[in-house]
Amino acid sequence: MEGWLKLNIGGVVETTSWKDMPDAILIAWQPGQEAGNAVADILSGKINPSGKLPASFPVKYEDVPSAKNFPGTPAYKPEEVVYEEGIYVGYRYYNTFNVETSYPFGYGLSYTDFSYSDLNLSSPKFKNQIEASIKITNNGTVAGQEVVQLYISLPENKLNKPAEELKGFAKTKLLQPGESQTISFKIDGDQLSSFHSEKSAWIADAGEYTVKIGASCEDIRLSQKFNLKNDILIEAVSKALAPKVEINEMKN
Repeated sequence: MEGWLKLNIGGVVETTSWKDMPDAILIAWQPGQEAGNAVADILSGKINPSGKLPASFPVKYEDVPSAKNFPGTPAYKPEEVVYEEGIYVGYRYYNTFNVETSYPFGYGLSYTDFSYSDLNLSSPKFKNQIEASIKITNNGTVAGQEVVQLYISLPENKLNKPAEELKGFAKTKLLQPGESQTISFKIDGDQLSSFHSEKSAWIADAGEYTVKIGASCEDIRLSQKFNLKNDILIEAVSKALAPKVEINEMKN
């Protein structure tokens, strides 16, 4: 098959068996009545695409963490389904358990190339806030924009946690060939917190954190570490919505 393939879809689909056949795949999602103009602008080069995937595309259905639970029980006429993936939803599952994807969360192509450099943290120790800055350079021959993604790996001294979690993202301005821009992210306690069920509270755990800057969740370009000396209670909540049945949640 020559040429490009456009997907008008509302969620992920199986792509592994055919994705190498077309020259390019354009996911338009469900763009409405201006779809034709938008697609024509991208294919003609009038607009340089800069979108990134909001979900991971699995290799096969069985790789989806909820596949073993859906559609529920009893098998002949499902009436109830208990999802057991817990915190391991989407890319958090694929990255943590090293499950191959067809296309990862945050993935997207451009008509140009970008380099990432000069990752700096405002401090090696967290107090109330840390700022992370990164330099993005257009190394290609046409103008374009890049979506920069900030992931953080949290310490696992008290809880099971994903390998990394998206904590921020930002798009550059339209960068001309050779032009650079510095993007900054502010990291506060909310972004470091995890939910402790036994305390019914969001807590930022003491320990070592890793800031990862990437073009997707599987394309991490640079990383740096910082430390949090003591636990921080971010928010205590009510147990009013606690599950009424035991859930055998997935563990790493």
